[in-house]
Formats: sequence, structure tokens, C-alpha cells
Amino acid sequence: MTTFSPAANCDPSGIPAPIVKLNRWTLVIGILTAFVLQQPLITTLLFLAVASAALFGRRGSLIFAAGSRLFKRQNAAALSADRYDDRRVMRFNNAVAAIMLGGAQIAFLFGAVMLGWALALAVVAAAAVALAGFCVGCYIYTQWHTRSRIWKASRAG
Repeated sequence: MTTFSPAANCDPSGIPAPIVKLNRWTLVIGILTAFVLQQPLITTLLFLAVASAALFGRRGSLIFAAGSRLFKRQNAAALSADRYDDRRVMRFNNAVAAIMLGGAQIAFLFGAVMLGWALALAVVAAAAVALAGFCVGCYIYTQWHTRSRIWKASRAG
């Protein structure tokens, strides 16, 4: 399991690894099921779930709510073992997934079915790669924030 290592001064209220994994598996299984059944409505439901999580954080995440109840012991063990993702990174990843799935919804509405599935399957690819050990969204988030700090420092000096 790959988790984003939070900085020492980070807010310790991270997302436990079991919930992060549940989020990724939900996207992979949900979108692949939608694709096999050719049911874009399933991707609409997933879009609503990740968009809510991106907009409202843990308070708006159905997956977080379910994972908190289903994996109580595992979550406690993960948090005590420092196996969690920074909540800001998780929100960023959900925002990217929401943008991609939102684009898929627009494509489906306008009859660009191939484009809709391509966008949805890109989310599957990113989630599957993250499950395999490399979180693309975490990498982008880290690079973006590192470069913005360097840029701010160079402008201040």
C-alpha cells in the first residue's frame, strides 16, 4: 500500500490507509462494472460521490463514512502505525477524479461515448496504479507544492 508521507508539521488527522484503499477500489470496480454493462449512470453516481468528497472533504464523503464504520479496527491500527494519507492529498485526488468523471458525464450527454469511457477509464488506470504502489495524484500534488514553494522563495529573495 502506498501512502503519502505527510511532513512532520502536517495535520495528523489523515485518512487511514484502509479508507484510501476502499476509495481506490470503489472507483476501479465501479467504473469497470459500468464499462462492462455499458451503464454510464454508474459513473454518474461515482462522480457525485467523489465530487462531494472533493468539495466537502471527509464530511461529504460516502466512502469515508462507509470505511469508517466497516474498518474501525483496521483504521485505528493504520493510524497508530502512521499509515495514512494527508487529507489534502486525498481531497486533491478526489478533485482530479471528479473532474475526469465530470468530463465523462458531459461527453456521455453530448453523445461522445468513446470519449466518456476514455475519461472514466483514465480514472481506473490512475486508481489501479495507486493500488499497485504508485500514486500519480500524490506525486503531482507533491511536485506542485514543492515547485510553488520554490517559486515563492525565489520571488521573495
